[in-house]
Amino acid sequence: MIRLQLSLLVIAWWLALPAAHAGCDAQPARGVIWTGCEKPGVDLRGLDLRGAVFLRSNLAGADLRDARLTGADFSLVNLKDAKLDKARLNRARFLRADMSGASMTGALLSDATLDHAQLQNARLEGARLQGASLYQADLNGAQLGKADLGGADLTGATLTEADLRASRLPATVLKGADLEDAVLAEADLTQADLTNANLLFADLSQANLTAAILVNAKISDARLDGAQLDKARWVDRRRCEARSVGECR
Repeated sequence: MIRLQLSLLVIAWWLALPAAHAGCDAQPARGVIWTGCEKPGVDLRGLDLRGAVFLRSNLAGADLRDARLTGADFSLVNLKDAKLDKARLNRARFLRADMSGASMTGALLSDATLDHAQLQNARLEGARLQGASLYQADLNGAQLGKADLGGADLTGATLTEADLRASRLPATVLKGADLEDAVLAEADLTQADLTNANLLFADLSQANLTAAILVNAKISDARLDGAQLDKARWVDRRRCEARSVGECR
């Protein structure tokens, strides 16, 4: 609740700012401020844009591959179908950004804020999202194979039909997340919190759920072939026995 209230206050403050386009003609550089700018398809490959502000700008289809964007602010930005592969986006902010269809393979997104971001069908294979916040983000159909989400917060996130095959999710918070039809085969979910998560028809075969929390999760028809459930907290709150595989014993 506190997180939501703070987000709403920040958004209200941003929306109250004058819709000025000041700085839109500034050359892209470290700390540049492009507020409310129209820059669809802009080529920013490999540039040093650390600390830049792109608030409310249109960067649909932009090319930001290999760019240095540590601490940049992309809140309320249109990044639909943008290319951010291997970009350095650690500690960047994407609050309510539209990143649907964007490509971020191998990108560094550790400690980034992506709360309420639209990431439908985004490409995040091999991305590093350790400690990132994706509160109520929409990742429907996203590709996250071999991504590292260790310690990330995906509370209330939508991950329906997402591909998280062989991804790392140790100690990740997935409370109330929607993972229906998601592929989590061979994923590392050690100590992950899946309380109240929807795992209907999810593929958890060969996944490591050691000490994971599945209290009140919807898990019927999920595939658990070879899944490690050693000391996991099961749907009915009982603790699975050591060496439980495929089912909670």
